[in-house]
Amino acid sequence: MTKIWFTSDQHFGHAGILTYCSRPFADVQAMDTAMVQQWNDRVGPMDEVWCLGDFCAGRDAGHYARHLNGRKHLIVGNHDRHARKWQGWASIHDYHEMSVAGRRVVLFHYPMRVWNASHYGSIHLYGHMHNALPPTAQSCDVGVDAWSFAPVGFDQITHRMAQAT
Repeated sequence: MTKIWFTSDQHFGHAGILTYCSRPFADVQAMDTAMVQQWNDRVGPMDEVWCLGDFCAGRDAGHYARHLNGRKHLIVGNHDRHARKWQGWASIHDYHEMSVAGRRVVLFHYPMRVWNASHYGSIHLYGHMHNALPPTAQSCDVGVDAWSFAPVGFDQITHRMAQAT
């Protein structure tokens, strides 16, 4: 059965993120290797993965994408300047809405205070914050810094949101 996963802010190949986010890796190679392993341990070859931006530093996202399981979709982040030229993505968007488990889900790299149908039960998933913004009952950071450096499933996300105060 195909699963849907969400993630953000890997910053593959970006040595500076180790210090900026106090990531627990010796170097960028160790970080990249661990995140590829974590991704592939969870995501199957036929699964869908929505990456909400800041996938990698540099122009060669295909180098990383081809080592990762799943059909990958990108929501462009502020570090994805060359995203439209990247290979290995099923789709590339600036913003996207979809339905998951009967719920409207709004995907954007940045957190928003209000989004389409937010007053009617839709939820918002975002990145960019590197776990610095707590979830609410309707929105959640899906970045790797908030989820042990791996993609996260919708059930885990909604469970965390239900615990938000």
